[in-house]
Amino acid sequence: MAFTGKASYSGGAGLPELVEDVSDIIGIVSPFETPLLDHLGDAKRSAMSTVHEWIEDALLPNKGTINQVTFNPDPLTAVGIIVDDASIFSIGDLVRPGQSGEVMLVEAVDVGGSVLGVVRGYGATTAVALADDMELHILGNAALEGDDSPGARFSNRVRKSNYTQIFTSGIDVSGSLQASRAYGISDEVDYQKQERMRELLRDLENCVINGVAPSSDQQGTGAVRRSMNGLIHSMNTNQFVPGAGAIPLGDGAGDELNELVLNAALKQIWDQSSGGIDTIVVGGAQKRKINGFASGSRAYLPEDQTYSDMISVYESDFGVCRVILSRWVPTDTVMLLDSSRVSVMPMQGRSFHYKPLAATGDSVSGQVIGEYTMEFKNENAHGLISGLAV
Repeated sequence: MAFTGKASYSGGAGLPELVEDVSDIIGIVSPFETPLLDHLGDAKRSAMSTVHEWIEDALLPNKGTINQVTFNPDPLTAVGIIVDDASIFSIGDLVRPGQSGEVMLVEAVDVGGSVLGVVRGYGATTAVALADDMELHILGNAALEGDDSPGARFSNRVRKSNYTQIFTSGIDVSGSLQASRAYGISDEVDYQKQERMRELLRDLENCVINGVAPSSDQQGTGAVRRSMNGLIHSMNTNQFVPGAGAIPLGDGAGDELNELVLNAALKQIWDQSSGGIDTIVVGGAQKRKINGFASGSRAYLPEDQTYSDMISVYESDFGVCRVILSRWVPTDTVMLLDSSRVSVMPMQGRSFHYKPLAATGDSVSGQVIGEYTMEFKNENAHGLISGLAV
């Protein structure tokens, strides 16, 4: 027999006598992760000024470049060689042209000029044809026994800098809302603090990757906002564009990210830096390309029930690299970093915090604020591959 008493569906319009069933868990789907900041970790020290500076140095170079098209009498026997900068060389240097087996002895240097006088085929080595833009590698200097000390040579240290950037977000909650009972939270102001903090951390990672300082008045003015240079805009030396001749990969390389492209870039960075690339930062499209490096060599047993298609660490001849997936990296770009030379640091006493503001009415006001900069040492120890197919 059908039920004839009062039921949940018979309580009248809107069921006013029933308590609402609302979960106390609030779901957030917006991306706010910061994988690069997590990987770099907290800086060992804070910035002490809005202009953060650091000192860089380099050893004296041990190679130069020929700057000569026509040789007298010919490229096999010429003993007067024009180079880009003769001051790199000293009398007594043993020099190897290109990747050949010949060794030349420098016996005269045009100080302040560009001409070297050399002995060809030193030590019974076989002379090779010299060419414009050929590199001359200095093997070392052979000093005469009992000779006077050579003239002092040195490199000048260079001061580099970046600027701090203020990140802030306002909070204003009415007194009535703060006193009201709400689902999922016990304190509306505290909840707003957490939300704004997530947003600012997300923006900090984005600016660390893509940020750029203003072209003028970088210190900032009442009308110019101070902003930091990010990783992409700080890399100038090692910028690679596959398929455009920037990476010598031979025919058919195209603009796809593959192991030829990645290793060619890693090698060029290794050639000029004592550091080692230990971090590869990519977006989703290029992460899938890196995962595909191993697709042809994966093997599974019949009882395996899990298919793995992910590379988290890439090991090459030029270093072991952690692969970081960050959604804030441009889709056609791969960043190659020596993480020991990168620090994201707050200004002293200005890491992210909540700052209460004076009430001007019936509300609780404040702001989440922080001031940060990035220290990016030795930009030629890092690299950037861009223009990749997506």
